[in-house]
Amino acid sequence: MNSARRLTAGTLAAGALALTLGLTGCAQSVDPIERLGRKATAEVTGGAATPVAPPAASASAHPAAGAPAAHVRWGVKKPLEFAPRPAHRAVLPAAAPGRAPVVDRIPLPPGEKTVFLTFDDGAERDPDFLRMAADLKLPISMFLTDSVAAPGYPYFRELRDLGNGSTVQNHSLTHPNLRTLSHAAQKAEICGQQERLAKRFGERPRLFRPPYGNHNDDTLRAAAECGISSVVLWKASMQINDMRYAEGDGLRPGDIVLAHFRGRAELKGATLTRMTANMLNSIQEQGFRIGRLEDHI
Repeated sequence: MNSARRLTAGTLAAGALALTLGLTGCAQSVDPIERLGRKATAEVTGGAATPVAPPAASASAHPAAGAPAAHVRWGVKKPLEFAPRPAHRAVLPAAAPGRAPVVDRIPLPPGEKTVFLTFDDGAERDPDFLRMAADLKLPISMFLTDSVAAPGYPYFRELRDLGNGSTVQNHSLTHPNLRTLSHAAQKAEICGQQERLAKRFGERPRLFRPPYGNHNDDTLRAAAECGISSVVLWKASMQINDMRYAEGDGLRPGDIVLAHFRGRAELKGATLTRMTANMLNSIQEQGFRIGRLEDHI
């Protein structure tokens, strides 16, 4: 296998690097992501990925008579509220010439309490999460890393195609700390994943999330050169049972929320659906609804 397809313990050691926001990115409160890289490598080496079966009709589109409402089935306390599509995209701070702008919170009209769901990496492909996303109509921005997500690209295509407005975005080829790389190497990571995702999903992403949130001027220049319109960070990160916040002790309007595609080993026995239900309950308890990030930037 090409070495660009491998994750190494040096690049993906859990908790090794943190955003200056005070939130850590793709390795917080879980086992090292290096294990996920080994899992993905084994799957690729063992042969082509096996497509995930579509959600069972009885679990989503045609529940049995007397079945609980979708939110109840998935452990969500109340029906979800979704923000309507805005008439205009948000006005973001101007970026330097030849650089992609950085966004971690979407400017919203006064009084609008909306947050945005993003999921990173792509090592876990839980069929139950497909059913949950279909039932709850979740709009998800999926930032995928090729070295762990490639064996499951059929799964993420299916998740994108549920009709909820979910999209596939760029999270680099191999998940390095971009600040340690030259401009040329960063461009190879970003543009390389642009090409692979375009080939597999039929369109080039507009958004890029740097691994761990680590970036510098070369990152923003390379992102712009690769056709990225915005570099996306976050203001809240979902752990297993609760969130961590960049500012204060709760969500703020327009916050971009970070979660990960992870399984029981990385979530200490919890499932991806359980973690997601915990996140949705926290969002609702704080009085927020869910928006689609790509409608705003």
